[in-house]
Amino acid sequence: MKKDKELIMDHSFENAAREKGYKLICGIDEAGRGPLAGPVCAAAVILPEGIEIEGLNDSKKLTEKKREKLYDVIMEKALAYGIAFADEKEIDEINILQATFLAMKRATDMLQVKPDYALVDGNRMPKLDVDGETIVSGDALSPSIAAASILAKVTRDRLMLEYDKEYPEYQFAKHKGYGTKVHTEAIKEFGPCKIHRLTFLKKLK
Repeated sequence: MKKDKELIMDHSFENAAREKGYKLICGIDEAGRGPLAGPVCAAAVILPEGIEIEGLNDSKKLTEKKREKLYDVIMEKALAYGIAFADEKEIDEINILQATFLAMKRATDMLQVKPDYALVDGNRMPKLDVDGETIVSGDALSPSIAAASILAKVTRDRLMLEYDKEYPEYQFAKHKGYGTKVHTEAIKEFGPCKIHRLTFLKKLK
């Protein structure tokens, strides 16, 4: 795999798909596979051909302020977008990988314009109704996937801020459900709440 410094964000994957005859290419990514609480969120985005959005990058490499700004730009510029969840109960029932695939399928099905090709971040392909391919580190290589990563991350973070108001003792606003020391100590003190992934808590000592 390429090192981060060698990763180049351009339209090469989108252009390669168009050279094969595809016209509406959507990028798909998720946020929240690792946390101990809350849903996994996925987004699918179809961008106009060749569009340049300044600052677009893997959501994990951007500040919260920058993600929020780009979120608005993407929502305005995209030809279509879909954002969907698989909740903690579904994660516990079918496992995090299958729940991620489910959220990706839901997000893709929500697109107002039907894509004919999908670029999916990672190395495992969800079952979709369109052709596509997986791209490792795709959120740092493909503008379409990067846009999806930002929509998914911002949407999930906003939801966790709402959960923070409902369950203040867990401090979800600080860690968004990830297994920080603050979070794990709160779980030990208060026990799990209804949005915790019970299968993930089995790993806690």
